[in-house]
Amino acid sequence: MKDSSLIRNVAIIAHVDHGKTTMVDGLLKQSKTFRDNQAEMSQSLIMDSGDQEHERGITITAKQTSIYHGEHKINIIDTPGHADFSGEVERTLNMADGVLLIVDAQEGPMPQTKFVLSKALEVGLKPVVVINKIDKPSRRIAEVEDELADLFLELATDDSQLHYPVYYAIGREGKAWTQLPDNPSEHADLTPIFDAIINDIPAPTVTDGPLQLLVTALQYDSFLGKYAIGRISRGAAKRAQVVALVKRDGAIVNGRIDKIFSYRGLTREEVEAASAGDIVALTGIADAHIGETVADKDTPEALPIIDIEAPTLSMYLGPNTSPLKGKEGEFTTGRQIGDRLKKELETNVALRVEEEGIGFKVSGRGELHLSVLIETMRREGFEFEVGRPQVVTIIEDGVEKEPMEELQIEVAPEFVGVVSQELGGRRAALVRQEQTTSGTARITYLLPTRAMIGLRNILLTDTKGTVIMNSLPHGYEPMGGKLPQTRNGVLIAFEAGTTTPYALQNAEARGELFVGPAVEVYGGMIVGQYNRQEDLEINVCKAKHLTNMRSKSSDGAVQLTPYTELSLEQCIDFIEDDELLEVTPKSLRLRKKYLDPNERKRNAKT
Repeated sequence: MKDSSLIRNVAIIAHVDHGKTTMVDGLLKQSKTFRDNQAEMSQSLIMDSGDQEHERGITITAKQTSIYHGEHKINIIDTPGHADFSGEVERTLNMADGVLLIVDAQEGPMPQTKFVLSKALEVGLKPVVVINKIDKPSRRIAEVEDELADLFLELATDDSQLHYPVYYAIGREGKAWTQLPDNPSEHADLTPIFDAIINDIPAPTVTDGPLQLLVTALQYDSFLGKYAIGRISRGAAKRAQVVALVKRDGAIVNGRIDKIFSYRGLTREEVEAASAGDIVALTGIADAHIGETVADKDTPEALPIIDIEAPTLSMYLGPNTSPLKGKEGEFTTGRQIGDRLKKELETNVALRVEEEGIGFKVSGRGELHLSVLIETMRREGFEFEVGRPQVVTIIEDGVEKEPMEELQIEVAPEFVGVVSQELGGRRAALVRQEQTTSGTARITYLLPTRAMIGLRNILLTDTKGTVIMNSLPHGYEPMGGKLPQTRNGVLIAFEAGTTTPYALQNAEARGELFVGPAVEVYGGMIVGQYNRQEDLEINVCKAKHLTNMRSKSSDGAVQLTPYTELSLEQCIDFIEDDELLEVTPKSLRLRKKYLDPNERKRNAKT
């Protein structure tokens, strides 16, 4: 059991891609948590352990690790930077006593910096600022410091939060300084950051009394079952101790701690007991859920429940109903999908699931939040269909209100016109426009969340892939009118069969194709985007009939333009209200909700 005065609990928060996970990697390596050969063998971003985290290059779930510096034990919580995963930040901040706020020396405080800092200051955490990437050629350290001072002035809840230490770092190289160095290439290490955590971040405040631990994370193990992870707020946890689990509704369930694990690096070490202030993982409490309290059996007192902000987007997710159902997936029934979503609810605190018809209405923080869930289920062998994302509205004082977003766009000056035109059509209000020191235009808009659906792909196309977009929830406003359609109609397969090069060559003139030759299609499946606003049914399975005529040109090979293969996010952005996306482990197919053309016409009239 560690003396609580020698424990430091710190969360690392920042905007996406400002260097949180890289900084944690540097701290792990320089604290000699690994043997030398382990550090060399480990991948570059040790904390990003999930497959999708490697592929997307982002942190999706918050993770705990511990390092030792001298006598001190430092528990570090690495958090995601995307606004879509801010539920992960909210649930883990209550385990920390201070935060390491990392800010890019070129970009400065960005929308998500503002969001996570406001959450940290609300719960009274002590901030330590690290200006990272000071070796960038376009760094603007003095301006970033001024922007940070303005941000703290705007968000601070009391005067003490306006006094914060500032450090300078190059996280990728594992260097940090207390003063801005004249020569960043000089030899240095992360000792100033270790000292800052020990000296500037307070030790956990501990009160005497029986055991209390708020469950803030869950993990699973096929051998030991469920791990309930959290910080011991009071008392001590001992192996084989009989405890009470206080549920969200106040009900009390008896349980017994089977094993206690403390963190060291990326591994868990089994310990006999743990004291207040430390972050531990307990096994044996199978009924534990996030937000519930593990307490002493004689005095079962609950800790305050974690408040998570409401979801902003929802979509239908249900069993596949297409003619090709059951051919590629392992789990295809509504019951199997429902069981998987219930399991996801235990760990994904910002998610909501309600039954809707034969499927489910799944609500989350944004398109990325929902698409990560869809991709995870797809890789696990599930086959299902999803509908177009819809905003989650609220009723306040008898008025229906929709969520709003603050959108910050950075783009080269020559693309400002096309960006303004696109956002003007989506009823976005311009808040401010400024020019950064690197010459790009930084524009801030306020717009409804529903206007954000499909926006990223359009702006990437309009700006030749150079746009940088960041959004942040910005409260609720009364529901506005219907947004104009921003997409052309679609090409719909006329009949079931296999696509032929001859038929696709004729279809190419009508629009952009999403399928290639020798692909199995069915009637009502979307095979491309039409050049006009309305939809068009087209036969993509027609074969060329043989004739007794011979000519030089008739026997030539068909030259097809390469078709467009849409990613999962692009498919979700593309579909309209009367369309669905069929998701299987092998394929993504766009289709109309009603496959029969007569049924489509009837429903279009109603």
